[in-house]
Amino acid sequence: MRPGQVGKGLAVAGLLFFTLFPAYWMLVSALDAKAGASTSFVPADFTLDNFRFVLTDGGFATFLRNSLLVALATVLVSSFLALLASVAVARFRFRLRTQVLLLVLVVQMVPLEALVIPLFVQVRDLGLLGQLSGLIVVYVALALPFGIWMLRGFVAAVPVELEEAAYLDGASWGRMFRSILLPLVAPGLVATSIFSFITAWNEFVFALTLLGGEEQNYTVAIGLRSFFGQHSNDWGSIMAASTIITVPVMVFFILVQRRLAGGLTAGAVKG
Repeated sequence: MRPGQVGKGLAVAGLLFFTLFPAYWMLVSALDAKAGASTSFVPADFTLDNFRFVLTDGGFATFLRNSLLVALATVLVSSFLALLASVAVARFRFRLRTQVLLLVLVVQMVPLEALVIPLFVQVRDLGLLGQLSGLIVVYVALALPFGIWMLRGFVAAVPVELEEAAYLDGASWGRMFRSILLPLVAPGLVATSIFSFITAWNEFVFALTLLGGEEQNYTVAIGLRSFFGQHSNDWGSIMAASTIITVPVMVFFILVQRRLAGGLTAGAVKG
C-alpha cells in the first residue's frame, strides 16, 4: 500500500473518530449509572434507568409528542406553501417578481435573534402565546424563505416543453402538476423537508420565548433544560434525553433519503 493511501486512510479514520466520538460518548453516558461521577469509555455500571426516568418522571414523553407534532406540521405546511410559491415565481411573470425573490433572499440573511421580538409581538397579537400553534406559525415563517429559494431552482430546471406536452394531451393544470412537475421537483422537496424538520426539532430560543411557562407544551429542546441544575447536573438523564432527541432525526432522514436519491431520476424523459 502506498504512503499516500495510508495517509488518506488515517485522515478518514481521524475524521470519523472526531465526528462519531461525541455520539458514542453520549450513548455510553446515557447507559452508565455513574455518569458524571467517573470517566470511562464503556458503561461502568450498565443501566437503563436513565431512559426510564427521562420518559416517565422527567416528562420527556410529553415533550417528544409536542416536538413531533410541531415538526411534522411545520414540514407539511412549509413544504406545501414553498412549492406553490416556487412555481409562481419560476413559471409566472408578474409585477415586482424580482423584488419578491430579492426579499426572500434578504430574509435568509437576517440573524434569527433579530426576529425574536417582532415575531413575539405578532404571535402575541394573534393570541397564540404559550400554544404549539403559535410555534408552528413561527417555524413555518422561518422555513419558507429557504424552501422557496431551493425549490425555485428545481422548478425552473424542469423543461416547459414537458408541461406543454401534457396540456396538448388534455391534462389539466392539476394533473400536470401531480404527474409531471411534482416527481421532478421531489428531490428539492425532500431537501426542504429535512431542513424544516431539523429546524423545528432543534430550535430553542423561539420555543422558550413563545411558550413561556406552559410546561405541558414544551418541546424537547426546552425539556432538556430541566435536567440542568443550579449547582449540579444530572448527566445520566441529560445524555439519555439527548440520545432520545437524536433518534427521531435519524429515523426521519433514513425514511426520506431513499426518496431523495430516487427522486433524482423520477420523471425522466424517454426516447
